[in-house]
Amino acid sequence: MAERQVAPYGSWKSPITSDLIVRGSIGVGQVMLDGEDVYWVESRPSEGGRNAIVRRAPGGETEDVTPQPFNARTRVHEYGGGDYTVHERTVYFSNFADQRLYRCSVGAEPQAITPAVEMRYADAVFDRHRRRLIAVREDHTASGQEATNTIVSLNPEQEESGQLLASGHDFYSSPRLSPDGKRMAWLCWNHPNMPWDGSELWVGEFNDDGSLENSKRVAGGVDESIFQPEWSPAGQLYFVSDRSGWWNLYRLETDDSASALCAMDAEFGQPQWVFGMSAYAFESAERIICAYIERGHSRLAQISTTTGKLEKIETPYTDITYLRALEGHAFFRGGSPTEPAAIVHLDLTTGKHEALQRSNELQIDEGYFSISEPVEFPTEDGQTAHAFFYAPKNLDFSAATGELPPLLVKSHGGPTSAASTTLALGIQYWTSRGVAVLDVNYGGSSGYGRAYRQRLTDRWGIVDVDDCVNGARYLIERGLVDGERCAITGGSAGGYTTLCALTFRKLFKAGASHYGVSDAEALAKETHKFESRYLDGLIGPYPERADLYRERSPIYFTDQLTASVIFFQGLEDKVVPPNQAEMMVEALRKKGTPVAYVPFEGEQHGFRRAENIKRALDGEIYFYSRIFGFELADKVEPVTIENLPATNLNKGAADEA
Repeated sequence: MAERQVAPYGSWKSPITSDLIVRGSIGVGQVMLDGEDVYWVESRPSEGGRNAIVRRAPGGETEDVTPQPFNARTRVHEYGGGDYTVHERTVYFSNFADQRLYRCSVGAEPQAITPAVEMRYADAVFDRHRRRLIAVREDHTASGQEATNTIVSLNPEQEESGQLLASGHDFYSSPRLSPDGKRMAWLCWNHPNMPWDGSELWVGEFNDDGSLENSKRVAGGVDESIFQPEWSPAGQLYFVSDRSGWWNLYRLETDDSASALCAMDAEFGQPQWVFGMSAYAFESAERIICAYIERGHSRLAQISTTTGKLEKIETPYTDITYLRALEGHAFFRGGSPTEPAAIVHLDLTTGKHEALQRSNELQIDEGYFSISEPVEFPTEDGQTAHAFFYAPKNLDFSAATGELPPLLVKSHGGPTSAASTTLALGIQYWTSRGVAVLDVNYGGSSGYGRAYRQRLTDRWGIVDVDDCVNGARYLIERGLVDGERCAITGGSAGGYTTLCALTFRKLFKAGASHYGVSDAEALAKETHKFESRYLDGLIGPYPERADLYRERSPIYFTDQLTASVIFFQGLEDKVVPPNQAEMMVEALRKKGTPVAYVPFEGEQHGFRRAENIKRALDGEIYFYSRIFGFELADKVEPVTIENLPATNLNKGAADEA
């Protein structure tokens, strides 16, 4: 084995380049089964970030169902999900450009089945008993008013906006039909709740004309979150509830009481940011295949519907989503610390698993991969917080004795979400260059029970910030990272945590906000319906507690901000509008603080185009190289940094040579 070269942390040469990441990577998810055919969605940066629906036949042949330029992506709730459904090899999908529903078979041109009006559709299911679609509809036709969400039925053979089946609540999801076609279950919730705060499970009976009657709430409420209702092959309704403090699996009994199948301190549900999520599926009437989360890691298991006994199924995967099953087989999106996300087929008889499609097929020596280490650390109020630590690793390089690596703390979005353990080249990009990464599951994150999730109630901008700061301190005190070269980064809500940490705390010397919030009050006034009351629970009711919104908005306290900041922003972002970044940039520009701004035309909330993903990765490490004073091994496109001190002007000069 060749002797390692000695080079400063941050300056190691890595094969995991931004070009390699965007050229060889796709997103995979939204698994569907239709007979023995398997379908999934691929998000392709090389095609402008479009979502293509892919079909895999039993023989292994794969083909695109949706041709270019069609992009299977709904904007219901802005975050989408539940972009398509399939029945007898016909796919019904929402097209991003016009938000109309289309009907499409392999090799055929898609045909619109909804009119060109301001309506969006998601989470559709096919009603085979009445030969129709049932879907969530979001109606934007009333100018100047909040969108109206309902559940409607649609004729798949002709254009129509849909006939109402359920209405009156602020939000709807998960319409699910009983096997005999006589009943439908669905979820709904109202402002100011988000679905993970409190939601309701309803069941209605179909009339002869296809309308619903005798609809009633059977579970849930303002303080109980329901997730993923499903009918068993025997016609019993199952669902996930967090009434015990953990999202566990329940069955509705004939007297409308609910019994827990397998009570555990584990999460069988996840925050419903998008439609179409699935954490369990019926392999048969007697066996459920499920994924549950313990301490941030997913496990696969089977549960007997008669005894409730849970048996673990050994797999290498630690992040399992979009689970589907048929007799003897399970399909899901799976990832692990050493494997990127993939569409996986598991033979339940033999235990063998096969990756049907990987998010990338790159052949990179594992000697360049840093394996996540779960860490728990003390934080404010005697609490414990969680994170995944990635130490620098590169088989070709080491640093000089005594040198400590820079640290990049990652703050995930949501904020009700979680860091993943799946191998992410976006993290390995940093660690293989000699930058340590701490991916923080701050209080408010999912995967650790309802009480941990609710630690953020009324305290967004405080608890999350404290946990990110204390996570960094934990590593500094153990001599694992350089306390003088700590940065923090995050997107969306993670961008807000980043800006709060840089403004209201003094540990971090630099940071990056990717489409992050700088003005909480502006967000409360301007954001879309789904999140328009989200901040009521995170900060306080608005406008009654406008004082709190101002107190926790970095834009009003730029005089306290001495760290250097780079901003990345999509100019068509409807979730966090561009003015959130631009106001902050202008304030820092006038103050004389080092600042950089990288806007992206045509991008929304999150970057999907290959060239922009590349620009954001390279631009961020370039920024830190200039601030922290290390030279990059590779030439990258520089970003303009305003107010950079003269002492920093020559730092990173080799990058531009």
